[in-house]
Amino acid sequence: MTEPVIRVHDLAKRYRLGERVPYKSLRESLSNGLRRVMRRARPRQAEWVWALQNLAFDVVRGEVVGIIGRNGAGKTTLLKILSRITEPTEGRVELRGRVGCLLEVGTGFHPELTGRENVFLSGAVLGMTKAEIRQRFDEIVSFAEVEDFLDTPVKRYSSGMYLRLAFSVAAHLDTDILLVDEILAVGDAAFQKKCLGKMDAVSRGGRTILFVSHDMGAVASLTKRTLYLENGTIAVDGPSQVVIGRYLADSLGNGGPAEKPISYYRREENRDTPVRVSSIRAGSQGEGTPTVFAGDQLVMYIGLEVFGRLSGANVTLGIKNIQGQRVTTIFSPDHGFTLNLSPGRHQLRISIEDLALAPGEYFVDVGVNQSTRTKAFDVILDYPLVRVVADQRLVHWLNRPWGVVCVLSARWEVSP
Repeated sequence: MTEPVIRVHDLAKRYRLGERVPYKSLRESLSNGLRRVMRRARPRQAEWVWALQNLAFDVVRGEVVGIIGRNGAGKTTLLKILSRITEPTEGRVELRGRVGCLLEVGTGFHPELTGRENVFLSGAVLGMTKAEIRQRFDEIVSFAEVEDFLDTPVKRYSSGMYLRLAFSVAAHLDTDILLVDEILAVGDAAFQKKCLGKMDAVSRGGRTILFVSHDMGAVASLTKRTLYLENGTIAVDGPSQVVIGRYLADSLGNGGPAEKPISYYRREENRDTPVRVSSIRAGSQGEGTPTVFAGDQLVMYIGLEVFGRLSGANVTLGIKNIQGQRVTTIFSPDHGFTLNLSPGRHQLRISIEDLALAPGEYFVDVGVNQSTRTKAFDVILDYPLVRVVADQRLVHWLNRPWGVVCVLSARWEVSP
């Protein structure tokens, strides 16, 4: 049996909440103490929260393992411990080999430096030697597609160019173990596909990879084994398709999305965004997670909270099945629609006239952005959308899976 290169033993991490514990001067400490005495107020009791508890698993050499779970489940905390950025409260980790981390795109970049200078600076921060950076320099630049802008300060790059170059540097690390945290959602669709291809090539090269992502399609395509974290513990550890199905089923829940706030499905909190998705409902009356027959109309209602003037923004809807596979994408400009809104609360209504989906449970990703080449203003992932059922028109769908799309109307003819 292959010896594990990652061994995690009873790992736990605890953080302190409530009372802040910053580094303070003696004068500040005395002043705060005197203030409490004068007010006769008792100091607040600090609270603790366990980000991880009792984690134990092994990863063998060359294995690619996905890590999924909701925001706050402990995914990033686990990678930070494995990369030695933070120390565990309990337990221990054994690593065999050089570790590379792609935890944050743009680590080591300085806006005043050129693209060329930032390649060397970021590479050094990520642990590459100068000789390694020189050896891979042309490959890094070619992958990022920024050859014409190498000697331009990156503060003048578009956000897409910046992210492409930053990812390219990190993706060319020469390591035995690679830790990847939700960084493949960079650039446009073509570059995202290129990133996934690069990660697939890295995995086929025999490197061990731990891949954290909210993109279930990417996890399913890159990994064979997945860990599902829930409340800091491993809920399921098994084949990726099985674990992803369990994760999405848990997202749907017994009572639909009304039981969980929209923030539960948000990829990350962006306080500077000009627009935020405030609600998602489906059904003719917006009743929640409806049950509809294949071929019926589906109506979606998306609540939007606009904080500044919004002009020419796009909305993308990605519908997924229970295995996390994207079955279709609806892009608002393809239908001649963009968002032009003043500050305030608004409701967007989308009608899908013929829902040609096979019976099953479906989820939706909702993204609002200015352009496919820029970072989205807000992204909601794996929101429970609809249950599709078969009726007597589709009797062959009732008891067996026949695919993803229902063809509800077809002409059959026999010629002599």
